Amino acid sequence: MIAIIDYDAGNTRSVMNLLKRLRVPFELTDDLNKIQNSDKVILPGVGHAAAAMNRLKQKELIDPILKISQPFLGICVGMQLMYSFSEEGDTPCLGILPEQVKAFRPSPRFKVPHMGWNTNELINEDEFLFTGVDHAETYFVHSYYAEISPDAIATCDYETKFASAVRKDNFYGVQFHPEKSGRIGELIMKNFLSL
Repeated sequence: MIAIIDYDAGNTRSVMNLLKRLRVPFELTDDLNKIQNSDKVILPGVGHAAAAMNRLKQKELIDPILKISQPFLGICVGMQLMYSFSEEGDTPCLGILPEQVKAFRPSPRFKVPHMGWNTNELINEDEFLFTGVDHAETYFVHSYYAEISPDAIATCDYETKFASAVRKDNFYGVQFHPEKSGRIGELIMKNFLSL
């Protein structure tokens, strides 16, 4: 069973719809036992980093998330929360990754938010999450980006290069929305689910 962490983040419904299409059993839950005993854990997210961290604190989910040993996938804000700090609301985050999340700076050529399809460039060709997916376009909607770190699996270029996918141990994160990225998104999600 897949546990989707319920912390009142936007876009949860789209992730649930993707799992339904893939015929994968899941539960939207904030129940600690269900999360700990699930096969995989997904932290979806569209929203503000500070509000998201506050909801995780209120639901007493921060320490349990940090102790997760099964495969974990953070999506969009869910990935950004994996970092130590976000400029969005000057927010201390989970600290799974030591780098920071920074704001895109608008310019005449680059509008904020970064919205639409863009290409992922793989850093680690052997990374299982992207098996069968190379230089694929995925769908992005975000105003903040994660710095490139040794844990980056893939990068994307929009005004600056940023980490579009990361992995540290059993913790995976994607800045794009696999649930809105068509066939490629489904393949990436299938790869995660088969870990």
